[in-house]
Amino acid sequence: MTPFVKKKEIKKDWYIIDAQNAAVGRLAAFISKVLRGKNKATFNPHIDNGDFVVVTNIDKIKFTGKKFENKKYFRHTGHPGGIKESTPMFLKEKNKTEQILKLAVKRMLPGGPLAKKQLTKLKIYSGEKHPHDVQKPKIIDFENLNKKNIIK
Repeated sequence: MTPFVKKKEIKKDWYIIDAQNAAVGRLAAFISKVLRGKNKATFNPHIDNGDFVVVTNIDKIKFTGKKFENKKYFRHTGHPGGIKESTPMFLKEKNKTEQILKLAVKRMLPGGPLAKKQLTKLKIYSGEKHPHDVQKPKIIDFENLNKKNIIK
């Protein structure tokens, strides 16, 4: 049985991941696991004990196959006939590459207020620079975790 962790006992770490040439789905699955806290022994599904994740070089992220052109994201405005669709190529043209990863991670988290709170711990930047050096983030070598994580 996993012991319950009190709010005072939760220690939130900071991690940094370089997304250069990383596969979107694999990166999003790893990030969602860290945001929820499933990588810790004290994981409880109803407690936010996940860590902060800083992702850099998001503009160099890759898709496998033809997903970059063919994948579609749907949303609804709430009005009749208000379905809107976009593709990763369209988002990249509009300089919204952060949205590609954010949508992938958001849809891998369970729905609800806790998931929205956990998603706020994801920080995405298009270049190498980020303002989180003060938190001393630990570097995760995503490329060497699995050979399939990087698309050449």
